[in-house]
Amino acid sequence: MFLEQVACDKSSLAYLFGCAGQSLAMAVDVHAGDEDRFVAMAEARGVKIQYVVDTHIHADHISGGRQLAALTGAQYALHEGDHSLPFDFLPLADGQTLKMGNVSAQVLHTPGHTDDHICLLVTDHSRGEEPWFVLTGHALFVGSVGRPDLHGRTQEMAERLYDSLFARLLTQPDYLEILPGAQAGSVCGGGISGKPCSTIGFEKRHNPTLSKSREQFIEEVSAAVLPPVDEIQAIIKANTSL
Repeated sequence: MFLEQVACDKSSLAYLFGCAGQSLAMAVDVHAGDEDRFVAMAEARGVKIQYVVDTHIHADHISGGRQLAALTGAQYALHEGDHSLPFDFLPLADGQTLKMGNVSAQVLHTPGHTDDHICLLVTDHSRGEEPWFVLTGHALFVGSVGRPDLHGRTQEMAERLYDSLFARLLTQPDYLEILPGAQAGSVCGGGISGKPCSTIGFEKRHNPTLSKSREQFIEEVSAAVLPPVDEIQAIIKANTSL
């Protein structure tokens, strides 16, 4: 297995990973303008990008996912809840597994930051049948959690975020590595660490937001004052239009 964590504009993180032995890969949360970079990375490793996934419809940057898929012949994928969008994509359902040779990525629907948000539970079957890491997108960061206010309904989304984190992610094994979709400086969460990876166990012990009761979590996350995302509606429109 190989894994590339790619630092992008606006403190976002994107990923290219897959099976080196069978030369198949997945790209996740690619920014517009970085498409050629991912093509070059794949060519350097001698792999074909089979899937391009966005963990959600982004509000902080324009996605390069559809363009990268067009350049490489990959399938572009989003959560199935985005079915009303005016372009074709591979709809992903909770529990669905995408395979790239000896590597698989299982879809976990984790709404809260957005309704359509997913995480990807990744296993390298050449090493074992237990998952190795989880791409947490903007649901769980190192030292923080995703903001729930981008589309309104802030308290409702904070409730859904709590349920997603505590029922879907924090029930995973403590050794499981967390690879988030952003690091310190992102406007998609407050107090995010500059360290771009962690583990479930470390976050359960040391992420301050995760030590709260459900009521405290919802109150604190709903009340957090975070920088506005400039031109948020324009970015969403670009990511949801033909």
